[in-house]
Amino acid sequence: MFRNVIVGVDGRQGGRDATALAKQLVAADGKLALTYVQLGDLSSVPGSGAAFDPIDRERALALLNAARDASQIDARLLLKRSPSAGRGLHELAESEHADLLVVGSTSHGLIGRALIGDDTRGALNGAPCAVAIAPTGYSERPSALSEIGVGYNGSPESEHALAVSRALAAAHGARVSAFEAVSLPAHTIAGAASRARRESIKELVDKARERIAALGDVEPHAAYGATTEALASYGATVDLLIVGSRGYGPLGRLVHGSVSDHLARTARCPLLVLTRGAA
Repeated sequence: MFRNVIVGVDGRQGGRDATALAKQLVAADGKLALTYVQLGDLSSVPGSGAAFDPIDRERALALLNAARDASQIDARLLLKRSPSAGRGLHELAESEHADLLVVGSTSHGLIGRALIGDDTRGALNGAPCAVAIAPTGYSERPSALSEIGVGYNGSPESEHALAVSRALAAAHGARVSAFEAVSLPAHTIAGAASRARRESIKELVDKARERIAALGDVEPHAAYGATTEALASYGATVDLLIVGSRGYGPLGRLVHGSVSDHLARTARCPLLVLTRGAA
C-alpha cells in the first residue's frame, strides 16, 4: 500500500515502535528510510546531512545503523537538522516524496500519558503525507493486521479512510470494520423523558449500523457517545485504526477538532491519520 515510508528514529522506545509499525505498513516492493532529526538552528549549508557537526553526524549515523541492525530491515538512513522534530520530518517527507510518515508515541510517565508529546503532535499537524503513530511498547508485541478499523461518518474524509483500509486489508488478508459515533442534539437530551431518550439513542445507533452495513464488505459498529472516547474504545478491538482528516497546515486541526490528538495519546492500537496532504 505505502511505497515510500519515512520512520522517525531517536534511539528510544518510540523509534523502535515506529520501525515495527512501518514494517507492517510498507508495501512488499516499497522502500523504508530511517530518519534522525537533530534539533538546532538551521545551517546555511544545504543538504539533510551536511549541516551536522562531524561528531554529531557520526553519533547520529551510529544510532541509525544500530536501529537498522536491530530491526533487521533494508532501509536508507537520512539525517536532518531542524528547529523542531515535526518540521524536520515534514521537510524530509516532502523532499523524499514519502507517502507515509511513521512515528512513535512520545508519552512518558503519568504526565506523558495525559498529554500527547510535542514531537508526535508536531508530526501530525501539517504533515504532507499520511501519518502513522505506534503505541508505546508496540515493538515488543507487534500484531498481524487481522482487523482494520475505520472511523466512518459518510464524509469524503471517511470515504477516503475506507478506501485505504480496503487496500491494506487486501494486502494483509484482513477484514475491515467501520465505526460511527452518534449523539442526540442538545435540545433533545434536555427535553426528552428517560424512556423516549433511550429509544431515540437506540434508533440512532441502529441507523448508523445500517448505513455502514450497506457498504457491503464492512463489519458495522456504532455506539452512542462523544466521538473521541467512542473511537478510542473501538480502537481497542482492532489491529489498526484509520481516520480521515479535515485540517491542513501548521495550525490545522486533524479529523474533527482535537480528535486525532486525543486518539494519538489514548489509542491502544496503531493509528493511521490520513492528512489532507495524503489525499
